[in-house]
Amino acid sequence: MPIQAPLLDDRRFDDLVADMVARIPAHTPEWTNPRPGDPGRTLIELFAWLGDALLYRVNLIPERQRLVFLKLLGMGLRPARAASTVVQLSFAQPTELATATLAAGAAVKGPLPFETQSEITVLPVTAEAYIKRALDDAERARLSDVISGLQRIHRVTGAAAPYETQRVFAGERAEAQGVDVFAASADRALWLALLAPAAPRGTPQAGVNDQVRAALGGGAARVQLSVGVVPALQMPALFEDIAAPAPVPVVWEVSTRGRTALETDYLSVEPVADSGAGGGSEGAADTTRGLTRAGTLRLPLPAQDFLWAPSNDVVENPAAGVGDTPPRVDDAERAGRIVAWLRLRPRPGANVQRLPLSWIGINAVEIDQRRTLAAQVLGASTGAPDQRFSLPAGSVEAETLVIQVEEPGSGWRVWGRVDDLAAISDDPHVAREARVFELDAAAGELRFGDGVRGRIPEHGMRVRLGSGRFGGGAAGNLPPLTLTEISGRFVNPAATPALKVAQPLATQGGADAETLDEAQRRIPALLRHRDRAVTGLDYERLAREAPGVDVGRVMVLPRFMPRDRRFEVPGVVSVMALPAQPLSGAPNPRPDKPFLERLHAHLAPRAPLATELYVIGCEYVPLGLATSVALRDGYGREAVLSEVREALKRLLWPLAPGGTDGGGWTLGRAVRERELEVEISRVPGVREVLGLNLFRKGVGETGPQWQLLPRAAGGAQTLPLMPWQLPELLTVVVADELGGLPANLSAAPNPFAQATAVAVPVVPELC
Repeated sequence: MPIQAPLLDDRRFDDLVADMVARIPAHTPEWTNPRPGDPGRTLIELFAWLGDALLYRVNLIPERQRLVFLKLLGMGLRPARAASTVVQLSFAQPTELATATLAAGAAVKGPLPFETQSEITVLPVTAEAYIKRALDDAERARLSDVISGLQRIHRVTGAAAPYETQRVFAGERAEAQGVDVFAASADRALWLALLAPAAPRGTPQAGVNDQVRAALGGGAARVQLSVGVVPALQMPALFEDIAAPAPVPVVWEVSTRGRTALETDYLSVEPVADSGAGGGSEGAADTTRGLTRAGTLRLPLPAQDFLWAPSNDVVENPAAGVGDTPPRVDDAERAGRIVAWLRLRPRPGANVQRLPLSWIGINAVEIDQRRTLAAQVLGASTGAPDQRFSLPAGSVEAETLVIQVEEPGSGWRVWGRVDDLAAISDDPHVAREARVFELDAAAGELRFGDGVRGRIPEHGMRVRLGSGRFGGGAAGNLPPLTLTEISGRFVNPAATPALKVAQPLATQGGADAETLDEAQRRIPALLRHRDRAVTGLDYERLAREAPGVDVGRVMVLPRFMPRDRRFEVPGVVSVMALPAQPLSGAPNPRPDKPFLERLHAHLAPRAPLATELYVIGCEYVPLGLATSVALRDGYGREAVLSEVREALKRLLWPLAPGGTDGGGWTLGRAVRERELEVEISRVPGVREVLGLNLFRKGVGETGPQWQLLPRAAGGAQTLPLMPWQLPELLTVVVADELGGLPANLSAAPNPFAQATAVAVPVVPELC
């Protein structure tokens, strides 16, 4: 039988009233009629009501014990996680020709407060990204005369290799599907044109360009160009090994003048790796980790005399766009504003074929949904042990928290943070004199020592928040183009320009703080696995607790080697995980590389030493369904047919509420025609299922085609699945009894289309 939590006292109001009424003859025999409404009976009921409330509170003692148990286990509530993204800054007035360094912690205005995570120097240039796209055979044939003319003009010996200058990442939003800037380009390079602001009317553009070069040259100190890079998140190959991605070996180069005014040379610039000064800004590490994740990097620019861009005028420069020179830009106004080119290409000797990016830009900085609070007094010490002080807000970023305690004769002194006051040191003297505190990050509360485990602040001395960053939550996940304004403190006092923000990417990663109920549900799991993965249930629960990922389903395949599709391999554990996704049509949820990498990084340290761990996605088998149903009287045709489609999608969905048990379709479970017919027959309004056809994607003469599954001896169809496969319902065709059972999944032809229709080209009004 199940274990029931005992009640310390199970009596209720009626029980207490009945008990006291039964005692009346023994204590007050002269009271012979204790009927309802009698003053004495009213006093009894009042006492019973008070007693019932008291007993309810007494029975909550186990609840308090669970909370105390949470603290004994060190299971504090997990604080909220802050959403973050990369934004691009620029001057609000295009006439600004000097640099401006914005201190870290600048406030980005929006529905919720955001802050910049690092210092950034905003340069008076904008950037446009280009690639040299090679022409295909059809374009070559169509432009053969033009190519021959270009070959004569540029005096190219041998066959010409024509290309088209194609601008990429030109919109305000990032490219969701990404652009493979290496594979799509003829020279396997991405070019960033650094453009000066347009000159005012009556002012030569060359003079403005020279002023911009002087600002970029930086004088004695090298100015750093902050570049934001967002790699396109690719779906990992089936059963691909997930590990920390290796940095992409690339070279950043800046164009400079060659031996003559018609020759272009390049200077290599290495991204700043560690903190250092440059142009008045603090250099930050490469947060892109070698172009493997969204982030920023800083490139130190050469001196003014080395910044140069070749002319795009073919009459002035016959070598414009030829060979290894930058791509030719035919827009004369835009070409005249280019002060230098920044080139990104594979490192020589490195076999780098692809670099898919979603966005790249300059003057970029990372922001997150937090705000900095500083110089706030939290209270004064009473001299008692185990004192607690509340911070101004909850969900504090522990790494940024600075707590200062006032000491007689010394002023404010910084005290350190420890995870557990009871484990400061084995030396009693060190533990007694340690200036430390314990932090509850989710609640925003500090706890000081008791004089034995941690020093007690002196009586009457104040405790102050030096600085700290607070915030986070799922509300910080905002769509692109939401944030547009920024304000902050400039490092150089003379600079007070207005700045604007471009947000090409959505803010992601925000999550609410853990609730008390969620923390209590973790107690049995923690006691069972003790933060170690041994059983399959341990792996599943630990995967669901991984920070920064929203896991929808976890399936553990013990002794399964993914690459070989082979079971019974000793020492191997494969964890198949799918991201959370609401019930919808195709495509089914698929994990991307960051999702699998975070899960692997969370599980690997907790797995036994000799375990070979794989974190993988599942293999989907395409499935198509066609059915015909007879309808009951009184039900709308379209409503019933739509509900049949939804019922089939719901049954075959890989996450909850899919499957026969509501937890998602069972891994490796075959799809049987009879089960689908039962599900269809449960739909209100369906009188009879007239037929059902199952289709699977196969290879036909013209490519992938839907093929009808063969029927067994009993006439039923079955889609068999391997233990690592799930069905993916791609299309459903539902017909009524008049339409009959569809024999294929082709869409019905358009009755208004005419076979003789042709497209008429639109002639532009201005050529």
